[in-house]
Amino acid sequence: MKQLNKSMLKNASNVAKSIRANCFFLYLDALGEDEWALDLPKDCDLIVVTKKHGIKDMEFKEKYPKHIILPKIKLGRIGLIKLAMAYAISTRLVDDADKVVFLTGTSQLMTLDTLTVFEIGKESEVITTKNIVDISESVQPEVFEATLNLAIELAIKGREGKPVGTIFVLGDDERVMQLSKQMIINPFKGYDEEERNILSPALKETLREFAALDGAFVIASDGTVITAGRYLGATADSTEIERGLGSRHLAAAGITSLTAAVAIVISESTGDVRIFRNGTLLMEIEKP
Repeated sequence: MKQLNKSMLKNASNVAKSIRANCFFLYLDALGEDEWALDLPKDCDLIVVTKKHGIKDMEFKEKYPKHIILPKIKLGRIGLIKLAMAYAISTRLVDDADKVVFLTGTSQLMTLDTLTVFEIGKESEVITTKNIVDISESVQPEVFEATLNLAIELAIKGREGKPVGTIFVLGDDERVMQLSKQMIINPFKGYDEEERNILSPALKETLREFAALDGAFVIASDGTVITAGRYLGATADSTEIERGLGSRHLAAAGITSLTAAVAIVISESTGDVRIFRNGTLLMEIEKP
C-alpha cells in the first residue's frame, strides 16, 4: 500500500502542477504516520484533512499550518470532500476562483485511492451555488464548524435511534428574531451566555434533546444560543428551491434571503444536511 500511496501522491502532485492548482487537499488519515514525510506539492497551498483530534502538537501545526479537523463520524469520500470544503469556505482557506486537487481514500486500509479535481466557482456537485459566499461575515468560523458538526452527528445518529429534522440559523440574530416568532416557551431564556454557547461541550446533549422540538434554533454569530422552537415566517419561492425539498428548506432559504444569516438544515426523511445563505443552497451533504 505504501507504494500505491507514493504513486498516488506523485501523480496528484503532477496534476496539481499541470493545472496550476491553488489548493491541494490531502486526507492524512489514509496515510500511515511514517508516510507523512512523503513529497508533497510545493507550488500550491497544502491543506491536510484529518479526524484525529489528538493532533494538536506544535510540530504538527508548524508542518501543516493549514489543516482541517473533521468530526469522528462515518462519511463517504464525496461527503468527506464536501464537509472539508464547507470548513475551508468558512475559514477563508479557499476562494471562488481556486482550482482544487483533493486526494482522499480510506483510513481503514491506509490507502489513497480517489483523486478529485475541480474549480470551486464552476463546481456544481460539491458547491451547489456558482459563487462562494463569505460565511465568516455572518458567523465565527468555529461556531459554524461546531454547529455543522452537531448537525451531521444528529443527521447520522438521530436521537435515541430516531430520525431528527431541524434548522440551525446562525448570525444576524436580531433581524432573524424580528422575522420569526416563538412556538414554545424559550428553553434558553434566563441562562448566562457562557452556559448556552454552542462551543461549550456541556451544552451538546441539551441541543440534542431540543432538536426534537418543532421549529428552529437561533444562534448568534459568537455561538450564543438565543432560542429554540422558533417559527420562521419568511419562506422562499418554491420555484427557486430544488423539487422534493420540504417546508424546512423553504423556511431556511426564506430567512437567509431576508437576513445575513446562514442556515443549516437536517432533513428528517433522508438525513441529508443542507447549508443555505442568501436564499440559495450552498451545499448538500448526503447521509452516508
